Amino acid sequence: MGYTVAGATADGVDSESSSLLLATTSTITENTKIPKDSFNLTYLIYFTLGAGYLLPWNAFITAVDYFSYLYPAASVDRIFASVYMLVGLFSLLLIVAYAHKSDSFVRINVGLGLFVVSLLVVPVMDVAYIKGRTGLYDGFYVTVGAVALSGLADALVQGGVVGAAGELPERYMQAVVAGTAASGVLVSFLRIFTKAVYPQDAHGLRQSANLYFAVSIAIMVICIVLYNVAHRLPVIKYYNDLKIQAVNEEKEEKGSRTGALWRSTLLDIVGRVKWIGSGVLIIYVVTLAIFPGYITEDVYSNILKDWYAILLITVYNVFDLVGKSLTAVYVLENSKVAIGASFGRLLFLPLFFGCLHGPKFFRTEIPVTLLTCLLGLTNGYLTSVLFIMAPKTVPLQHAEPAGIVIVLFLVVGLAIGSVVSWFWVI
Repeated sequence: MGYTVAGATADGVDSESSSLLLATTSTITENTKIPKDSFNLTYLIYFTLGAGYLLPWNAFITAVDYFSYLYPAASVDRIFASVYMLVGLFSLLLIVAYAHKSDSFVRINVGLGLFVVSLLVVPVMDVAYIKGRTGLYDGFYVTVGAVALSGLADALVQGGVVGAAGELPERYMQAVVAGTAASGVLVSFLRIFTKAVYPQDAHGLRQSANLYFAVSIAIMVICIVLYNVAHRLPVIKYYNDLKIQAVNEEKEEKGSRTGALWRSTLLDIVGRVKWIGSGVLIIYVVTLAIFPGYITEDVYSNILKDWYAILLITVYNVFDLVGKSLTAVYVLENSKVAIGASFGRLLFLPLFFGCLHGPKFFRTEIPVTLLTCLLGLTNGYLTSVLFIMAPKTVPLQHAEPAGIVIVLFLVVGLAIGSVVSWFWVI
């Protein structure tokens, strides 16, 4: 069922719990052959789901030129980021608290549906009300409401998908994480296409934004179909059966997960993943403090002009995908090194500060681009490594809540990072 991280306790990876997971798996699989993932269909479904649940955020943030044109007095990037992350954080706290009373299948389907609704808001409002006119701030408030709805949907879908992937071999978690990066690359290339093809006037910006949202809605519908097919695949059924047996064995030993027992179980899960979670948190504090607000609003190129921010965002997303894909080839198994490297990314803050206020050469395109590449690469690789590690620190029947807890750490990091990003303005 994928590797386990052995020989670590204080750094958050408990070898005893990994042994419990292997013991449970070996007992159930002793006389059972693991089904083959024919045509890598399960991998592709989880990859698509990973891409899908970040597409709405990427659509909103990539259409920044359109929103900035409509609402020139608003700091669109930073407001969107703060609302999205804070709503997602509050929603995840509720999901973690009541995960034992809800079904991930239902949560994910509801979340995907809410994504479609939130994505429809912008094109429908554009046709029915905005019509390319600027300064209609009622429309801005409705758009912010759609961003908030996407934050709620993200908590439902991301928590469920990461939790479900945590119950499977590590390649499926890698698929989800790589999918999240692929969504950024897709929207970035769409942005380059629209900027190259459409005129950068009111009409062109409207066409560009509507294309982002149309593509996102289409992919979200595909995600709904694929997710409702996934649970019928032999590989998914096989590992679901493993989980059911593990849950039943725990019930016989400890009783149902209710009240004090669930709180105790949840505290144990948090205790096991806290160091890995801390690494994930600090990764996204650093990343969101810089990306996208700093890149879209605080740096400027006399050569590239308004292409500069678009190209930097694309470079970041491409290298994020490269980093998240590297774990398909090699996964760092030392959690102490991975967590230490995550905290080491704090060095990006003074380095990017130097790109604003440092020596003249440091403020040119080459240092900023190289740092953006490294920001994306380290974000991608370390996120993937830590997400793969986290569910393997607990018994199989607790892998889903462990995945949700890791997503909670991630969203806390995003929320803190989105607040820290305002300090570039100060």
